Amino acid sequence: MSENTIVTIGREFGTGGRQIAKELGELLGVKVYDRGLLEQLKEKYNLTTEQMDKIKAQKKNWWDDFTTFYQQASAWANRPYYEAVYVPNVTSELLYEEEERILRALAQKESCVILGRTGFHIFRNDPNAFKVFLTADMKFRRDKVGRRLNINDGSADLLIKKVDEARENFTLTFSGKSRYDSRNYDLVINVTGLEPKHVAQFIADCIEYRRIQNEKRVW
Repeated sequence: MSENTIVTIGREFGTGGRQIAKELGELLGVKVYDRGLLEQLKEKYNLTTEQMDKIKAQKKNWWDDFTTFYQQASAWANRPYYEAVYVPNVTSELLYEEEERILRALAQKESCVILGRTGFHIFRNDPNAFKVFLTADMKFRRDKVGRRLNINDGSADLLIKKVDEARENFTLTFSGKSRYDSRNYDLVINVTGLEPKHVAQFIADCIEYRRIQNEKRVW
């Protein structure tokens, strides 16, 4: 269980989740971890289940090394859309377990924002986790995807359907839950017509409000 604040963000494709996560990370002064960064991290450090413990045991400065890596890799990973969205989100059980282990290790080190990766499930029992899901109406999502990728409405609809199905299958496979179940989250937001920076600010305000309320309960 982490003593840091962990914000997990699940989203429908085309809601601008990547930009919202980036804005939120900047507001909170924390890093954002997503699929792209995790894949690069695993490749660079060979972070299998066994290697994770070895790295932390043998390299006292492994976190400094990772921070440098993050700074170099985040520009690539924060691109609005990248190649991985076009293919099914297929992950073996072993790779998922390694990914979960990495996320838990990162959360032990510092507060962060986790985009996707069934973060709501991984940190479901962590009282310091704030779990968010982003949704929007189809026209909003279609327009956003169409503009970003320069594709027509029909192609945007097909891509949205494909990516949403892949993400739902991934979530069901590794958490046993539907990502559309609102009971998984502390906050569900319909972002239709909203600017990413305003959504991020609202999430940050909710996190701060909960922190204040928790402190009052302690006293």
